Amino acid sequence: MNLELKKAIDQISKDKGLDRDMLIDTLEDAVRTSVLRRFSEDMDVEVTYNDDTGDIEVYQFKIVVEDDDVANEDTQIALADAREHDPSVQLDDEMGFRVKVEDLGRIAAQSAKQVIIQRMRDAEQEIIYEEYKDRVGEIVSGIIQRRDKGGWVVNLGRTEALLPKEEQIPREHYKRGDRVQALIIEVRKEGRGPQVVISRAHRDYMAALFRREVPEVDDGVVQIMGVARDPGSRAKVAVLSRERDVDPVGACVGVRGSRIQNIVQELRGERIDIVVWSPEIAAYARNALAPAVISRIVVDESENLLEVTVPDDQLTNAIGRKGQNVKLAAKLLGWKIDIFSESRYNEANAVGRGLEQVASVAEISVEQLVAAGYNTLDSLRDASDEELADRLALSAPRIAELRAAVNFLSPVVEGAKQEGTEESAEEAGE
Repeated sequence: MNLELKKAIDQISKDKGLDRDMLIDTLEDAVRTSVLRRFSEDMDVEVTYNDDTGDIEVYQFKIVVEDDDVANEDTQIALADAREHDPSVQLDDEMGFRVKVEDLGRIAAQSAKQVIIQRMRDAEQEIIYEEYKDRVGEIVSGIIQRRDKGGWVVNLGRTEALLPKEEQIPREHYKRGDRVQALIIEVRKEGRGPQVVISRAHRDYMAALFRREVPEVDDGVVQIMGVARDPGSRAKVAVLSRERDVDPVGACVGVRGSRIQNIVQELRGERIDIVVWSPEIAAYARNALAPAVISRIVVDESENLLEVTVPDDQLTNAIGRKGQNVKLAAKLLGWKIDIFSESRYNEANAVGRGLEQVASVAEISVEQLVAAGYNTLDSLRDASDEELADRLALSAPRIAELRAAVNFLSPVVEGAKQEGTEESAEEAGE
């Protein structure tokens, strides 16, 4: 009895989490391969593991042929020789002969061992892949193992994961033995085994942290509608409540900020703005650009563009440090955002209105004026009659009417410009 082999199979199955029947099949295939390599590829061999005794039984099968018709001794046996083993045997019968496993030799045994180890490794890797591929989007915890050319290798227990450089929070530093949390973002098959890729910078990591820390998010009462991150610095999270009585912002912040603080701590101080989502893009934009106060929003759906006007003293808040606030808001909304101060808006509007009136007098479109290079009243005033006639195809009477309109409107536009400049100067002085 080979109880050691039986114990080994049981132990490997338990320690590695591998199916026992699969291990036995692998063992039988490995022994069969070694037998064929040792003797002949032509042999008809059957390998059976006896689970009761722990023994491996190998049988070679041959066809009984006429004494003079033996063409291949690996697959055929002469009738006379066969009857020495079984007197009742007939032609074309199949006879089985037991092969002693120990006769395989040391090389064959080593070969069998290598096949078994490789099959076990493949099976283990497949199990790990199947386990982790369904865990994409899940937070895992592991120990920093070593630095790899692609990033840090993190020990997750059952396997290792890669935390690439681009998926790390900037200015975060790690050393061997540090415990780190991250989000599984990809599991791919590679030659060396399954590669689990994790991230701390991914926007979904923040969403997963909210699901973990905020019960209302986890059970779906509060829904996260979008996340925009500048990892390690600032983020905006859009939320929506499915129940009237539940304040989505309050639920995410928690009592005295306890819930949001846990997330901020995990992200090493990353500032988080919680924004109320709205189906109306203008209302959504107002919330997303907070803490800035918004005067007006013009929506251009054809260009997916928002033109936002803010009081002059709110321009810095709206744009944010290094443009961070408006960039995150644009990313959250999925729209382009142009921000103007009130004075700049009024100035542009005055010029625009002036051009419209001049174009009306000349009976041409504003687009024609701009296309000809005249986008201000000054440019029209400075142009010669010949130039206007050539570029705009205007008659002398029309040119005269255009000039009269320009001369009349220029002081009005200049006054608006001056007013805006004075307001900006006053606010700067304050």
